[in-house]
Amino acid sequence: MTRSTKEAVGWLRIQRIPTLFVTNTSSQPRSALVAKLARFGVAAEEDDILIPAVAAAQWLRAETAGPVALFVREAARVDFGSLEQLEDEAERGAAAVVVGDLGSQWDFRTLNRAFRLLHNSPQAPLAALGMTRYWLAADGPSLDVAPFVAALEHATGRKARVFGKPAPGFFATAVRLLALPPEQIMMVGDDIQADVAGAQAVQLKGALVRTGKFRESDLNGEIRPDAILDSIGSLPDWWKEHVASNPEPARRGRG
Repeated sequence: MTRSTKEAVGWLRIQRIPTLFVTNTSSQPRSALVAKLARFGVAAEEDDILIPAVAAAQWLRAETAGPVALFVREAARVDFGSLEQLEDEAERGAAAVVVGDLGSQWDFRTLNRAFRLLHNSPQAPLAALGMTRYWLAADGPSLDVAPFVAALEHATGRKARVFGKPAPGFFATAVRLLALPPEQIMMVGDDIQADVAGAQAVQLKGALVRTGKFRESDLNGEIRPDAILDSIGSLPDWWKEHVASNPEPARRGRG
């Protein structure tokens, strides 16, 4: 019998299988995601969640000096912590330009300001909080971060540094947090490109769930998931059948 998400995560914890929630969400801080998981009956702490803002903030602290221009929603700024932030109307002086999910707040003026900041600061890196093309909003599919990053890359001739799936560095951060060899980790998600292909590119296993963004056409391409699950609730039964007898089982990451 297929379990609920709450039961599946509970089973993983009973089995002492390390679990990390990995998401490209850049519109909310980790604290909001903790609350969201709680509404599904899943207890989690902020350290159980990896989001692009956390990885980007770590890199910015180590690699840049000066104020960063944040193109993220107000609530998401908390995960950038003590980083110096450029004034919202400034068009010069950015040590880095960070682009996340602004949703309906994107307009020509905002996108053009990001372009001017990069144009006026040739050495400033463009940091992308994921390269997800779209997401499923309540009223239908909606543009995510990637189209706006692509516009800035094209206009400036500058390649973005990506923090989020499917960037290899983002998965490498997840591997470090789980403290396991890559081949013992499985990424479970609904995005054939960002979740499955991204994980497999760095030697993780990738499982595709038939929920969320999944489309049957995902199974007709060149990407071959290591597992196909009806939902996250199917994971324990799949695990028992395919992994339980393996002395070095794949561990799980959830996106």
